[in-house]
Amino acid sequence: MYFEIKSFKNGGKIPEKYAFCKPDEKTKVTFSQNLNPHLVWGDLPKGTKSLAIICYDPDVPSVGDDVNVEGKIIPADLPRVKFYHWLLCNIPININEIPEGELSNGVVAHGKSKIETQFGHNGINNYTDWFAGDENMKGDYFGYDGPCPPWNDEIIHHYHFVLYALNSYLVLPEKYKADNLLKEMEGKIIEQMEWVGTYTLNKNLK
Repeated sequence: MYFEIKSFKNGGKIPEKYAFCKPDEKTKVTFSQNLNPHLVWGDLPKGTKSLAIICYDPDVPSVGDDVNVEGKIIPADLPRVKFYHWLLCNIPININEIPEGELSNGVVAHGKSKIETQFGHNGINNYTDWFAGDENMKGDYFGYDGPCPPWNDEIIHHYHFVLYALNSYLVLPEKYKADNLLKEMEGKIIEQMEWVGTYTLNKNLK
């Protein structure tokens, strides 16, 4: 099996157009184009019945009190947790790519509503939790929403895109989350491949 993201090199910087946020001179940060990148794959292993994609950032601060707070810095040694940016399952095996911008084009306040598409069943990403207390943004965020790390973080964030070849279709709630997907995939993964990109809003790290 092979897996590639055409939009940026493995281990390289993610261009701003694939991010949820980009730097801004006046406000520190503003919304970006939020396009999903161009993914391609092939040579699926024997027995593959469906595919799944997960994108996550393992570098998210475990404590959010100082996130994007003027005069504060999020230290590199702060414990980190995972933030899931994309969950997509039951991708048909006759699909071998997702074109740029096909499943995400722009930031959608209150979240994108497309659950089922020709590319599979979108899950809920962690922007759902992040915006839960924001009346202007709260909602169910389905599908892909790109990077938006804190602009005052001392570390560059890494975004892991993982493609899974599975031996069955998955049975999941309509509004499934990462925990649901990971549990349902247990024992069903034939092969997996990963592509990693980096992103930061800290001008001192660019």
